[in-house]
Amino acid sequence: MSNNNIDRRNFLKVLSTGTAAASTGLLYGCGGDPKRQGVSQTGSYLGEVPTDKMTYRTNPHTGDKVSLLGYGCMRWPLRQKADGSGEEIDQEAVNALVDYAIAHGVNYFDVAPVYVRGLSEQATGLALSRHSRDKYFIATKLSTHRPVPEWRTLEGSKGLFEQSLKNLRVDYIDYYLIHGVGLGGMDDLRKRLYDNGVLDFLLKERKAGRIRNLGWSFHGDVKVFDYLLSLDIPWDFVQIQLNYVDWKNASGWNVNAEYLYGELEKRNIPVVIMEPLLGGRLSRLNALSLAKLKQMRPDDSPASWAFRYAGSPKGVLTVLSGMVYMEHLQENIRTFSPLEPITEQENKALEEVTERMLHSDFVPCTECQYCMPCPYGLDIPGTFAHYNRCVNDELVAKSSQDANYREARRAFLVGYDRKVPKLRQAGHCIGCDKCVPKCPQGIKIPEQMRKIDQYVEQLKQETL
Repeated sequence: MSNNNIDRRNFLKVLSTGTAAASTGLLYGCGGDPKRQGVSQTGSYLGEVPTDKMTYRTNPHTGDKVSLLGYGCMRWPLRQKADGSGEEIDQEAVNALVDYAIAHGVNYFDVAPVYVRGLSEQATGLALSRHSRDKYFIATKLSTHRPVPEWRTLEGSKGLFEQSLKNLRVDYIDYYLIHGVGLGGMDDLRKRLYDNGVLDFLLKERKAGRIRNLGWSFHGDVKVFDYLLSLDIPWDFVQIQLNYVDWKNASGWNVNAEYLYGELEKRNIPVVIMEPLLGGRLSRLNALSLAKLKQMRPDDSPASWAFRYAGSPKGVLTVLSGMVYMEHLQENIRTFSPLEPITEQENKALEEVTERMLHSDFVPCTECQYCMPCPYGLDIPGTFAHYNRCVNDELVAKSSQDANYREARRAFLVGYDRKVPKLRQAGHCIGCDKCVPKCPQGIKIPEQMRKIDQYVEQLKQETL
């Protein structure tokens, strides 16, 4: 792998300005007050949200003009059911977000049968079906990375595919992915695709036109990545995790994006990017890192920097973002309308930010929810998210002698109880380890939960 690495200067050579293409349509509001379009939750004006400046990349195999900003449909807005029996997807909010995205040039929507408790495909399909079929590309997945026995048979995989067509209200899938290859190594790949004849089935569906582009998303064993690229199969695209931290410093089940992107670029395989914000961590920088970036681009958010980085390599077809709030959608549209690629000077600044992050106490959780549901009801991603935010804000005390100890103590304990219900906090983890093999980042979850619980107890007892 080291022989194939792309150094920083070579990364800059693959930056592309992209091309802006026109897109027209009505300006749709969100589920709230339409007068607040372009206004952040703090009341500050976000600026114009262009309808005709989106950057597009052309798929070299099909000629599809794909928006560089792709809509990841892993986290749709939720609301309480009318009968109080739990939560459901807020379909009106989803419709508004999808309408606004299409009106502003976004045309790639990424779902999976397992997203949002199995409801994402239906909600996305309903929202998209209100638009002409030529206005969007739909991507969904064969989610047999989940060890559900009935899914892993040929009939089960066929059933998942047919159900996706039904849920999405379409006759064909534009971009169909084998979900999460690499998570179980080569043995798992054989069980999922070869021993049961599923790969042959997928290739036949592509030939028949019900799958227009066939690819896979990757996490895990790099041997699986290399093996799939060695096959005499013309893969249409591949989805990888790429951001400015993972370019050379991937952890857990991930592999340096420098290597993954380089291998795909050599084969002229379009790349779809997931986790451009590293689970939101790159949108929440500490004061020193934020000040560094603000010196160069005062009006840009940390998230905008991360999205520009992910979209800069010329082989990237689209960058996925799971946008639950209208203001996030608006900001991301502005970032890609049009894209301003990362410069060499900016890349050096991001390297400094990366170095600072690598020496912090973050738990490398991307809040992907793959560890959920916990059999004992714990909110694992919520616990890690709160801890990471406090690390980022320098509100994790090392000692009671710290100058900001009282502020840090109150912020952590009060915020913890507000964000995570007491019965779902780290102290209730029994260390069953059932979550560990599900984590794409390779986090030793029970160990991290014990560490956080010990810290909480030290704060409560004031024994730090």
